[in-house]
Amino acid sequence: MDKIKEVDVLLEKAILVGVNLRHDTHFDYSMEELENLAEALNVEVVGTVTQNLDRVTSSHYVGTGKILEIKNFYDEAQANLVIFNDELSPSQIRNLERDLETKVIDRTMLILDIFGRRAKTREAQLQVELAQLQYMLPRLVGLHASLSRQGGGTGGGFKNRGAGETKLELDRRKIEDQISKIKKDLEQVKEQRETQRKQRRKNALPVVSIVGYTNAGKSTIMNQLLTRIGQEEHKQVFEKDMLFATLETSVRQIELPDKKSFLLTDTVGFVSKLPHHLVKAFRSTLEEARDADLLLHVVDVSNPEYRFMMDVTNETLKAVEVEGIPTIYVYNKADLANVPYPVNSGDNIWISAKQGVGLTELIQIIRQYIFSDYVTCKMLIPYEQGNIVSYLNENASIHTTEYEEGGTLLALEVKEADYTKYQKYVIK
Repeated sequence: MDKIKEVDVLLEKAILVGVNLRHDTHFDYSMEELENLAEALNVEVVGTVTQNLDRVTSSHYVGTGKILEIKNFYDEAQANLVIFNDELSPSQIRNLERDLETKVIDRTMLILDIFGRRAKTREAQLQVELAQLQYMLPRLVGLHASLSRQGGGTGGGFKNRGAGETKLELDRRKIEDQISKIKKDLEQVKEQRETQRKQRRKNALPVVSIVGYTNAGKSTIMNQLLTRIGQEEHKQVFEKDMLFATLETSVRQIELPDKKSFLLTDTVGFVSKLPHHLVKAFRSTLEEARDADLLLHVVDVSNPEYRFMMDVTNETLKAVEVEGIPTIYVYNKADLANVPYPVNSGDNIWISAKQGVGLTELIQIIRQYIFSDYVTCKMLIPYEQGNIVSYLNENASIHTTEYEEGGTLLALEVKEADYTKYQKYVIK
């Protein structure tokens, strides 16, 4: 399926337009972020127009007097695209395209397009397509959409065409059919994901989930932890200094030298004004974090707006009902922020993942949270129960092994469940 108004790579020159509502202290950053989003699609930003208002203008988003300024700037800069910093209503898109005589894109459409290009797995592609279609549906007229070329997938969208049915009605019905089909496909994927989760719960491995703002360094932290435990290179996840470098949820098993293991999951990054439809579509992916025993909230502490980014991340997690899970705040890029590192204080740790500094301390904090149910003890296992010794060698941290007359004497650290299971072999 064609992407909604997909930005033509390398050919676009854009004017950015934003409205600063009631002197929002984060407005300058949101415009900077809009420029980064545009550049993520290889769009060259040639100028910016802003306006201070108490409320957006219902007909054009900006005040009607600003339209002429935007138009003149657009012509002077030889731009061919205008990008607005908020989600536009169907009528605003229609009025702006008519009066500016050019293609108009809003922040939501830009983010959806980036997600559309970055999505690699079938699940991510379905989630993005669903969000795009739900965004497009009420905007068919405003987008001047011509969906007749978007064939396939729905089966029978045009079978019962009424004599007086307009093309707009047909387009709308076709999109509704596609939405319905994608939702069914996603339900199947969700069931598969739930089966995987149940299997993981059955294996009783603790789950640590990495969350945070886009480009905070989540994938770098995952890769550094994998390197620490000597994982093969093909297990590494994609990382790059760019917005939304990866959309897929990665799950990796981390086995520490003392045989303790946990699952580490990396989720999609967040951004301010993340489209509602996209949050909703990615809900099942983000539910990975809801099942976690511990969250690592990664923060780019070198960014002056890092507190705002933390608020956005927390609000998005709340929107998908990820609440009440113990959280470690990992202040990454401390080297760029000129703050001391590695330093940890309670639930907070300052590190530089790129330099690999602070990872040992981070692992230690993770241990304290997820392995608090381990018991240190001694067990004397009869020689005829060699299978138990084998099991404990695989699943416990063995400190010493001695061979006594009555059996194998192990000094070990073991999960509470295994301690209870083999309690009859425990000796004082």
